[in-house]
Amino acid sequence: MRITRKVFNDLAIFMVGFGLCMGLVFPPFMLVLGIPQTYVFTFPFYASCIAAGIAVGAINIFLARTVVGKRLRMLSDKMQYIGDRLTHARTLGDLQECDSDECRLPVDSHDELGESAHAYNTLLSALSDAISSEAAVHAFNTLMASQLELEMLAKTAVDYLRSYCGAKSGCIVIERGGEFTIPYCYGITDSSALLANDHLYKLFESKSYEHIELADQITIDGLLVAYKPKEVHVAPLFYKEVPIGLLILASDTLIDRVKLQTVELLNQSFSIALNNAITYDQLQKLAANDPLTGLYNRRFGMNRLAEEYVRSVRSHSPLGILLFDIDHFKRVNDTYGHTAGDRVLINIAKISAMAARKGDLLIRYGGEEFVIILPGAGKEDCLFVAERLRHMVEESVVAAGDAKIQVTVSIGAVSYPEYACENEIDLIKIADKALYIAKDKGRNAVVSY
Repeated sequence: MRITRKVFNDLAIFMVGFGLCMGLVFPPFMLVLGIPQTYVFTFPFYASCIAAGIAVGAINIFLARTVVGKRLRMLSDKMQYIGDRLTHARTLGDLQECDSDECRLPVDSHDELGESAHAYNTLLSALSDAISSEAAVHAFNTLMASQLELEMLAKTAVDYLRSYCGAKSGCIVIERGGEFTIPYCYGITDSSALLANDHLYKLFESKSYEHIELADQITIDGLLVAYKPKEVHVAPLFYKEVPIGLLILASDTLIDRVKLQTVELLNQSFSIALNNAITYDQLQKLAANDPLTGLYNRRFGMNRLAEEYVRSVRSHSPLGILLFDIDHFKRVNDTYGHTAGDRVLINIAKISAMAARKGDLLIRYGGEEFVIILPGAGKEDCLFVAERLRHMVEESVVAAGDAKIQVTVSIGAVSYPEYACENEIDLIKIADKALYIAKDKGRNAVVSY
């Protein structure tokens, strides 16, 4: 029952009223105890009883305001303080987590007031977690928006998520053409062993999050990480409900559940950014690579040759060029068809990659012509690689139905600065001249300058 709009005013009225009633009832009650009527029914006695009742009511309301009101005021002040911070915050950085003295209430009683303080602290923790998660999402989205290169995007994402969760290891695995690749990995000693793990494929196909907690008594193979993990978190990455990869985090301590929930939220924006990066990477490769052989196309390859030539001139280091084509390739197309001819071209590209050294650049120059750029290669190095390539091609066989196709190549080789030239175009021209000499010699030969 409410009398005024303030609870403590109502409580004061009720308590003083109750004290007044007690003061009126007390004198008759004294008769029951045997007190003479001449002492009881007198004005001073009645007045003193009423005054005592009112005084007790006033003392009770004072105690209620002091004990209960103070706690309620503290709760109100804390809530008002949090509300003001939320109202006047301009950025997420203004809403950092409060320390215990600034925002939280002490829980020092086992009653309704203690339960209220506990409920307030729980609500504050939930609010703090929500603000921290929102800040993490905002910061992560900003990072994702600033990256488009696949490897750099993967590195940025893994480093941020590791730091956010306190994980010691992290890895991004993406699926391309039915095969897994790793654009970035941290804290895993052997990424190839990770790709060979059958469990990885099962996780990808299951399309579900998985948390693996390892008990202290469990030991695992230390091939992948240099420490004993306590927990492994595997999250699928989806784009329009199609799985495109996996996020793997490993930690030597248990990861906070709230942070893991935030990671699942972050994965939504990361999946979009990752798909964009994969698409961009594919477009870059389409722009730079020949679609049939996968080697650099002529335009991109010539740009790289120009870069390597400038680097060679500046560093006074040699630069080798091999220009070769397939002998009688038109005869292959006319006899076995263009599909068989494509197979021969693909096979030549594979053999070239095997014959070349690490760091050499392979280009499909046009039709059945190919170029290999050999940074740091003198004339003898060029001849060695060229002869190895010629022998490997000569010994290879391409199946075309029941037919077995064998081809040979003629190669022109040149090395700068043993052959003096003014630019990379001159290198190509002299290599082309050497190639035609090899053709005139009867093909399946190497000629160098």
